[in-house]
Amino acid sequence: MPRQNSKNKRTKYIFISGGVISGIGKGIALASIALLLKLSGHRVVPIKFENYLNLDAGTINPIEHGDPFLCEDGTEGDMDIGTYEKFLDENMGRDNFVTMGRIYWTVIERERRFEYNGEDVEAIPYITDEIISRIERAGKKNNADIVMIELGGTAGEYQNIFYYESSRIMTLKNPGDVIHIHVSYVPTPPHLGEPKTKPTQLSVRTLNSMGIQPDFIIARSEKYLDQRRRDRFALFCNMNAENIISNPDAKSVYEVPLILQKQGIDQKILKKLGLSIKVSDLSRWENLVKEIKKPKSKNIEIAIVGKYFGTGDYQIRDSYAALFDAIDHASWFCDISVKTRWVDAELVEKFGSNDVIGKPDGIIVPIGWGGRGAEGMISAASYARVNKIPYLGLCYGMQLAVVAYARDLLGLKDANTTENNQKTKHPVIHIIEAQKEHMKNRAYGGTMRLGAWDAIVKKGSRAFEIYKKYDSISDSGLTSERHRHRYEFNNFYASEFEKKGMIISARSVKEKLVEIIELPKDTHPFYLGTQGHPEYKSRPLSPHPFFIEFIKAAAK
Repeated sequence: MPRQNSKNKRTKYIFISGGVISGIGKGIALASIALLLKLSGHRVVPIKFENYLNLDAGTINPIEHGDPFLCEDGTEGDMDIGTYEKFLDENMGRDNFVTMGRIYWTVIERERRFEYNGEDVEAIPYITDEIISRIERAGKKNNADIVMIELGGTAGEYQNIFYYESSRIMTLKNPGDVIHIHVSYVPTPPHLGEPKTKPTQLSVRTLNSMGIQPDFIIARSEKYLDQRRRDRFALFCNMNAENIISNPDAKSVYEVPLILQKQGIDQKILKKLGLSIKVSDLSRWENLVKEIKKPKSKNIEIAIVGKYFGTGDYQIRDSYAALFDAIDHASWFCDISVKTRWVDAELVEKFGSNDVIGKPDGIIVPIGWGGRGAEGMISAASYARVNKIPYLGLCYGMQLAVVAYARDLLGLKDANTTENNQKTKHPVIHIIEAQKEHMKNRAYGGTMRLGAWDAIVKKGSRAFEIYKKYDSISDSGLTSERHRHRYEFNNFYASEFEKKGMIISARSVKEKLVEIIELPKDTHPFYLGTQGHPEYKSRPLSPHPFFIEFIKAAAK
């Protein structure tokens, strides 16, 4: 029987798969459709199913799979989870992100507890049952009208076969309540000059071989598809031409909901699922896209001094995806065009800050792990302070700014973080007792200070003023940021830092850990480091206050 939600309505399910190449934009397509359906009055819950055997994305090198996205509840998901948050303006969490490793882990644990009553535990039905139960549970728990499921990877990969089989089973179990959308790539080879549909035809044939017939195809291409290409799709993919949706390249991903709505995909989906049809009000989104596209009043350059930019002979943006998104959101809000320059911290170590960093309008040192490039980041923090360049340190960038300050102004030349030098005489950043056992046992995954942590911000500080200006703090100074780290400011040195002019402007409610450091306005135009990750809370319609004020300072 179809599962029903508490309103006595049958929950609907939309599966999103990908074809031809990875990174085609399934997450953006899902988020865009989810936004349209939400704005038409329906409760939508997205879920991302990933192929890898990691229990979460937290231990994956960001160069390998992009910047892990950190949720309020501490879930370390992938970038698509961040896309869902930014489009829907809702917090995601453990219900919204599942890996194949988590599925296997759960089934094996049940087998060990004899919960299968002596049955031989096989992939089908036990793996597929677990996948389906997570989909249905997320819908029921969140009282969803529609659950949207993004299937990781590309059709035809062996790793995700059980996800597709689960989709087939659910379609059979819930007639009329399940649809399948296939996002595929339509290349235009330069030597031919026309888009070619054959790769997508083969991808759909792969779906057909698994017992799945897509209801819609979202065709990613350089330009809008013409009628001839739609007719070819219809003929060879066993579909109506009106259900071939074109998704051409756009200046911003935030245009995609508008592009899809113009082709009526939300109305077509609601009609197919038998749900009430209401036109989505995208006025705020339309204004956002206008703001993105319009010429800006000022241009500035921000240097990002990090170490996760390169993969082979190529540089990738995804390693710091949330950071770049946060900069974009704030720049649109400020009507300022921001050019980001990626600076390899190891080159700063080798050639010096002056030659490598130069004279940008602002410097950001972002998240990082381990000693590689750390001295270059420390140099960048010193360089920004000495040259009065606006500085924003995020997590590792805050910690290394503390190390730089200790060396430069406290005279502690050996100061360091114990993450990089366990024998340092002055461990101004160290690991707290609660984390030592994890490190001793090499328990890295999911063992850090993760998720939302409350802090009290000192009244009169720059941080308090910034939060207050954008209504992001209580009158008592209580605020919250997401965390993903295990090393902390060493409170033993706190008074020495304060005597030398550094302001400790926030401490955690629990354990009184240092959360934010800053320099006074009369000594520096903007110098702030936060142990939290404001980039994960930024959204296109509500940028994070720290990024807004940092960009404003850089523009001066």
